[in-house]
Amino acid sequence: MKRFLIMFLITAVCFFPLFADTISEDKTDFAEIGTVIDDAVYDIRYYSPNNFTGNKINGYKAPRAYLTKAALSALSKAADDLRKQGYRLLIWDAYRPQKAVDNFVAWIKAPNDPGDKTFYPTLQKSNLLAGGYIASKSGHTRGSTVDLTIIKKDGSFVDMGGTFDLFSEISHPNYQKLTKEQKRNRRILRTAMLNAGFKGISSEWWHYTLKDEPYKDTYFNFDVE
Repeated sequence: MKRFLIMFLITAVCFFPLFADTISEDKTDFAEIGTVIDDAVYDIRYYSPNNFTGNKINGYKAPRAYLTKAALSALSKAADDLRKQGYRLLIWDAYRPQKAVDNFVAWIKAPNDPGDKTFYPTLQKSNLLAGGYIASKSGHTRGSTVDLTIIKKDGSFVDMGGTFDLFSEISHPNYQKLTKEQKRNRRILRTAMLNAGFKGISSEWWHYTLKDEPYKDTYFNFDVE
Protein backbone atom coordinates (compact mmCIF):
# COMPACT_ATOMS: atom_id res chain seq x y z
CA MET A 1 0.00 0.00 0.00
CA LYS A 2 2.81 2.43 0.91
CA ARG A 3 4.57 1.73 -2.41
CA PHE A 4 1.32 2.33 -4.30
CA LEU A 5 0.78 5.63 -2.48
CA ILE A 6 4.31 6.81 -3.29
CA MET A 7 3.88 5.91 -6.97
CA PHE A 8 0.53 7.75 -7.04
CA LEU A 9 2.06 10.90 -5.58
CA ILE A 10 4.95 10.83 -8.06
CA THR A 11 2.51 10.40 -10.94
CA ALA A 12 0.32 13.24 -9.67
CA VAL A 13 3.28 15.59 -9.41
CA CYS A 14 4.49 14.68 -12.89
CA PHE A 15 1.12 15.25 -14.49
CA PHE A 16 0.02 18.30 -12.45
CA PRO A 17 1.22 20.81 -15.13
CA LEU A 18 -1.43 19.39 -17.46
CA PHE A 19 -4.04 20.95 -15.20
CA ALA A 20 -2.23 24.24 -14.59
CA ASP A 21 -3.17 27.61 -16.04
CA THR A 22 -2.83 27.91 -19.81
CA ILE A 23 -0.64 30.45 -21.60
CA SER A 24 -2.04 31.33 -25.04
CA GLU A 25 -1.08 33.47 -28.03
CA ASP A 26 -4.56 33.13 -29.60
CA LYS A 27 -6.22 36.52 -30.08
CA THR A 28 -9.17 35.46 -32.21
CA ASP A 29 -11.72 36.14 -29.45
CA PHE A 30 -10.40 39.66 -28.78
CA ALA A 31 -11.39 43.01 -30.28
CA GLU A 32 -10.07 46.54 -29.98
CA ILE A 33 -12.25 48.69 -27.74
CA GLY A 34 -12.53 51.45 -30.35
CA THR A 35 -14.23 49.14 -32.84
CA VAL A 36 -17.30 49.10 -30.59
CA ILE A 37 -17.02 52.23 -28.41
CA ASP A 38 -16.07 54.96 -30.85
CA ASP A 39 -16.01 57.87 -28.39
CA ALA A 40 -13.61 56.33 -25.84
CA VAL A 41 -10.35 58.16 -25.10
CA TYR A 42 -7.02 56.42 -24.46
CA ASP A 43 -4.03 57.07 -22.22
CA ILE A 44 -2.29 53.70 -22.39
CA ARG A 45 0.20 54.15 -19.59
CA TYR A 46 2.32 51.06 -20.18
CA TYR A 47 3.07 52.15 -23.74
CA SER A 48 4.91 55.15 -22.23
CA PRO A 49 7.30 55.77 -19.31
CA ASN A 50 4.42 57.39 -17.37
CA ASN A 51 3.97 54.45 -15.00
CA PHE A 52 5.45 53.16 -11.76
CA THR A 53 8.47 51.55 -13.45
CA GLY A 54 9.41 54.75 -15.26
CA ASN A 55 9.83 52.80 -18.51
CA LYS A 56 7.76 51.54 -21.43
CA ILE A 57 6.56 47.98 -20.70
CA ASN A 58 7.26 44.82 -22.68
CA GLY A 59 4.44 43.74 -24.99
CA TYR A 60 3.01 47.22 -25.60
CA LYS A 61 3.92 47.98 -29.21
CA ALA A 62 1.08 50.45 -29.80
CA PRO A 63 -1.16 52.65 -27.61
CA ARG A 64 -4.17 50.43 -28.18
CA ALA A 65 -6.63 48.59 -25.92
CA TYR A 66 -8.13 45.13 -26.43
CA LEU A 67 -10.68 43.04 -24.53
CA THR A 68 -12.36 39.70 -25.03
CA LYS A 69 -15.48 40.17 -27.13
CA ALA A 70 -17.68 39.27 -24.16
CA ALA A 71 -16.05 41.92 -21.96
CA LEU A 72 -16.21 44.51 -24.72
CA SER A 73 -19.92 43.87 -25.25
CA ALA A 74 -20.52 44.48 -21.53
CA LEU A 75 -18.29 47.56 -21.53
CA SER A 76 -20.34 48.96 -24.39
CA LYS A 77 -23.43 48.78 -22.17
CA ALA A 78 -21.63 50.74 -19.46
CA ALA A 79 -20.50 53.30 -22.04
CA ASP A 80 -24.10 53.73 -23.24
CA ASP A 81 -25.28 54.28 -19.68
CA LEU A 82 -22.55 56.82 -18.95
CA ARG A 83 -23.07 58.61 -22.27
CA LYS A 84 -26.67 59.32 -21.27
CA GLN A 85 -25.32 60.98 -18.12
CA GLY A 86 -22.91 63.18 -20.06
CA TYR A 87 -19.73 61.11 -19.78
CA ARG A 88 -17.45 58.99 -21.89
CA LEU A 89 -14.72 56.49 -21.05
CA LEU A 90 -11.02 57.09 -20.67
CA ILE A 91 -9.05 53.83 -20.87
CA TRP A 92 -5.70 53.37 -19.11
CA ASP A 93 -5.25 49.64 -19.66
CA ALA A 94 -7.25 46.61 -20.75
CA TYR A 95 -5.80 43.28 -21.96
CA ARG A 96 -2.21 43.00 -20.68
CA PRO A 97 0.29 40.46 -22.05
CA GLN A 98 1.91 38.03 -19.61
CA LYS A 99 5.29 39.36 -20.73
CA ALA A 100 4.23 42.78 -19.37
CA VAL A 101 3.38 41.26 -15.98
CA ASP A 102 6.76 39.49 -16.01
CA ASN A 103 8.33 42.90 -16.70
CA PHE A 104 6.63 44.31 -13.57
CA VAL A 105 7.94 41.45 -11.42
CA ALA A 106 11.47 41.77 -12.82
CA TRP A 107 11.40 45.51 -12.03
CA ILE A 108 10.35 44.84 -8.43
CA LYS A 109 13.26 42.44 -8.04
CA ALA A 110 15.79 44.91 -9.50
CA PRO A 111 17.32 46.56 -6.40
CA ASN A 112 18.86 49.56 -8.17
CA ASP A 113 15.83 50.62 -10.23
CA PRO A 114 13.39 52.70 -8.13
CA GLY A 115 11.14 53.56 -11.07
CA ASP A 116 8.76 56.44 -10.42
CA LYS A 117 8.34 56.77 -6.66
CA THR A 118 5.35 59.12 -7.04
CA PHE A 119 3.21 56.05 -7.73
CA TYR A 120 4.13 54.42 -4.40
CA PRO A 121 5.04 57.38 -2.13
CA THR A 122 4.61 55.64 1.23
CA LEU A 123 5.70 52.10 0.36
CA GLN A 124 8.93 50.23 -0.26
CA LYS A 125 9.19 48.82 -3.77
CA SER A 126 9.66 45.32 -2.35
CA ASN A 127 6.23 45.59 -0.69
CA LEU A 128 4.37 46.02 -3.98
CA LEU A 129 4.46 42.30 -4.78
CA ALA A 130 4.17 41.00 -1.22
CA GLY A 131 1.37 43.47 -0.45
CA GLY A 132 -0.74 42.42 -3.43
CA TYR A 133 -0.44 45.69 -5.33
CA ILE A 134 1.23 43.88 -8.22
CA ALA A 135 0.62 40.20 -8.96
CA SER A 136 2.73 37.70 -10.87
CA LYS A 137 -0.53 36.66 -12.54
CA SER A 138 -2.97 39.40 -13.42
CA GLY A 139 -6.64 39.30 -14.32
CA HIS A 140 -5.79 41.73 -17.11
CA THR A 141 -3.88 38.93 -18.84
CA ARG A 142 -7.08 36.87 -19.08
CA GLY A 143 -8.47 39.63 -21.29
CA SER A 144 -11.65 40.67 -19.48
CA THR A 145 -10.34 43.33 -17.11
CA VAL A 146 -10.14 47.06 -17.78
CA ASP A 147 -8.64 50.05 -15.97
CA LEU A 148 -10.65 53.17 -16.71
CA THR A 149 -12.25 56.38 -15.56
CA ILE A 150 -14.84 58.81 -16.88
CA ILE A 151 -14.42 62.20 -18.48
CA LYS A 152 -17.06 64.68 -19.58
CA LYS A 153 -18.28 64.60 -23.16
CA ASP A 154 -16.20 67.67 -24.00
CA GLY A 155 -13.09 65.85 -22.74
CA SER A 156 -12.76 67.77 -19.49
CA PHE A 157 -11.47 66.21 -16.28
CA VAL A 158 -13.65 64.42 -13.71
CA ASP A 159 -12.20 64.46 -10.19
CA MET A 160 -11.91 60.94 -8.73
CA GLY A 161 -9.76 61.94 -5.77
CA GLY A 162 -6.68 60.07 -6.95
CA THR A 163 -4.84 58.99 -10.06
CA PHE A 164 -4.38 55.65 -11.84
CA ASP A 165 -1.91 53.17 -10.32
CA LEU A 166 -1.42 55.17 -7.14
CA PHE A 167 -0.50 52.44 -4.66
CA SER A 168 -2.17 53.93 -1.60
CA GLU A 169 -5.32 53.62 0.47
CA ILE A 170 -6.53 56.72 -1.39
CA SER A 171 -7.16 54.38 -4.31
CA HIS A 172 -9.52 52.14 -2.36
CA PRO A 173 -13.04 52.54 -3.80
CA ASN A 174 -14.53 53.21 -0.37
CA TYR A 175 -11.83 55.57 0.88
CA GLN A 176 -13.67 58.04 3.10
CA LYS A 177 -11.43 61.12 3.05
CA LEU A 178 -12.85 62.34 -0.25
CA THR A 179 -15.05 65.28 -1.10
CA LYS A 180 -18.73 64.68 -1.85
CA GLU A 181 -18.03 65.34 -5.52
CA GLN A 182 -15.20 62.78 -5.64
CA LYS A 183 -17.35 60.15 -3.93
CA ARG A 184 -20.19 60.89 -6.32
CA ASN A 185 -17.92 60.56 -9.36
CA ARG A 186 -16.55 57.21 -8.21
CA ARG A 187 -20.11 56.03 -7.57
CA ILE A 188 -21.23 57.01 -11.09
CA LEU A 189 -18.48 54.90 -12.66
CA ARG A 190 -18.97 52.00 -10.27
CA THR A 191 -22.74 51.85 -10.71
CA ALA A 192 -22.47 51.81 -14.49
CA MET A 193 -19.83 49.07 -14.47
CA LEU A 194 -21.63 46.86 -11.96
CA ASN A 195 -24.91 47.21 -13.84
CA ALA A 196 -23.13 46.14 -17.03
CA GLY A 197 -21.89 42.90 -15.46
CA PHE A 198 -18.48 43.82 -14.05
CA LYS A 199 -17.09 43.50 -10.54
CA GLY A 200 -14.57 45.73 -8.81
CA ILE A 201 -11.80 45.10 -6.30
CA SER A 202 -11.15 46.59 -2.88
CA SER A 203 -7.83 48.28 -3.68
CA GLU A 204 -8.36 50.15 -6.98
CA TRP A 205 -11.36 52.29 -7.88
CA TRP A 206 -10.50 52.14 -11.62
CA HIS A 207 -10.23 48.32 -11.96
CA TYR A 208 -13.14 46.17 -13.20
CA THR A 209 -13.41 42.56 -14.35
CA LEU A 210 -16.28 40.91 -16.19
CA LYS A 211 -18.07 38.65 -13.68
CA ASP A 212 -18.58 35.89 -16.24
CA GLU A 213 -15.17 36.20 -17.88
CA PRO A 214 -14.74 33.57 -20.61
CA TYR A 215 -11.10 32.62 -19.90
CA LYS A 216 -10.79 32.18 -16.15
CA ASP A 217 -7.76 29.89 -16.39
CA THR A 218 -6.06 31.23 -19.52
CA TYR A 219 -3.36 33.89 -19.55
CA PHE A 220 -2.66 35.45 -22.93
CA ASN A 221 0.70 36.66 -24.19
CA PHE A 222 0.24 38.24 -27.62
CA ASP A 223 1.52 41.80 -28.08
CA VAL A 224 -0.66 44.90 -27.96
CA GLU A 225 -0.05 46.27 -31.45
